[in-house]
Amino acid sequence: MKTKLVLWGTNEKEERVLLALELRPNDNKVNLFVFPEAITGDNLEKKLMDDWRMGKEVAFPEGHTKEERDLSASESLLPENLKVERGDIIQRAQTEWHFVVLSAKLNDVYQSELNDIKEKIESLKAYDSKQWEALKGFWNKVQDQMKERNLFREHANALRDTTNKLFDHMKKLRSTLDEEFQTQSKEGSEKFMSALGTIEEKIVKGLNLQGLFNDLKNLQRDFKETKLTRDHRAKVWDRLDKAFKQVKEKRFGPQKDQDSSPTDRLTRRYEGLLSAIEKMERSISRDRGDLEYQGRRIQNSEGQLEAQIRQAKTKMIEERIRSKEEKLNEMLSTKTDLEKRIASQAEKDKANAEKAKIREAQNAAKAKAKEKIAAKIEEDKAARVDDADALQKAALALKGKPKASPKPEAGGVEALLNVVGTSMSEALEDVIDTVKAVAEVVSDKVEDALDDLKEAAEESRKERAERAEKAKREEE
Repeated sequence: MKTKLVLWGTNEKEERVLLALELRPNDNKVNLFVFPEAITGDNLEKKLMDDWRMGKEVAFPEGHTKEERDLSASESLLPENLKVERGDIIQRAQTEWHFVVLSAKLNDVYQSELNDIKEKIESLKAYDSKQWEALKGFWNKVQDQMKERNLFREHANALRDTTNKLFDHMKKLRSTLDEEFQTQSKEGSEKFMSALGTIEEKIVKGLNLQGLFNDLKNLQRDFKETKLTRDHRAKVWDRLDKAFKQVKEKRFGPQKDQDSSPTDRLTRRYEGLLSAIEKMERSISRDRGDLEYQGRRIQNSEGQLEAQIRQAKTKMIEERIRSKEEKLNEMLSTKTDLEKRIASQAEKDKANAEKAKIREAQNAAKAKAKEKIAAKIEEDKAARVDDADALQKAALALKGKPKASPKPEAGGVEALLNVVGTSMSEALEDVIDTVKAVAEVVSDKVEDALDDLKEAAEESRKERAERAEKAKREEE
């Protein structure tokens, strides 16, 4: 934005004059140079337009006049005796220069604030996180004003250069602190690792498990209060957590991880998300309170500059609220998604539980059927042994009788065989009936067992018939 203006006009005598206006933003003044046409020569206007407006030095000819005028929102930049053809140019320059003055004052405020921060930082002997945050907060404010173009480039560049130097100084201090912190963290980590090694040896031996559990709790408390690097903290925590689990396993036996199911993981994530949503909503509420406070302060501001600064703060807060609301909306969307996934997982768990019950019932039915089949097979084997013994005794008895003696009644041996066969058949029929009943519940393997029993029954009948035939021949 230019702070110098060159244009032609006329004086009270209707004589052409060349006018040059220069803003002095630091004291809210305007220098007005008037050059009568007679002294402008051939190239004064060109020098003023090309060089003087760009900040270069230009020698003014003798015979010009200079007047100092206040920059006012109500009074014109030109005195009443001077007129210009393009009054809109004067009006626009007057409006823009008011903004320039406010911007210069804002720059002065920032320069003063930056000087205070600079003094504090340069006096530091060690890194101070509060001063670091103060410098970051200051630079964020400057960046906001740069984005809104409320600061001129040269002002913004000067503020940035000084701020960068202070950041570099703070980084050097932090680097030294980081090295010291790294050393302290390593020592603290080694101390915890040594203590855990001793406890782990006692856990393996099973010595005083309750006392070891208390030692781990004390070690955990010290761990929380000790400053460690992220890497050291992760390693110590993993080993500490493992030691806790080992003690519990020694005391109570191996335990299944109750929190490893998909439902539990989703539930933990959902609960954590609800906590984060609550914190974000509280943060937005605090920002809205700050916004209302800044709004009240704007109404009671002393001067336009303070009002401008308050408005800048208001915009900063509004932007912060907008950003947080975007994150909150993302969280709420994730919450809805998790609720659907939890409901879906609940249905899956229910279906899996039903399937598990069915499998358990099927396995029980199969086991019971196998037991019955095995028992029937054993009974059948025992019955066939008894039948064979009976047939052999009957044959021997018949063979040992004299030939003159009367023959046994027709069908005597057959009757005996029929009695034995009937007993075997009934036993086999019971087995078959049982197998058929079980086969309705269990798998097709039972059908195979049924076929085997039928074949065994048929073979038993054939064996009895052959033995009966043999006994008849021996009797004859």
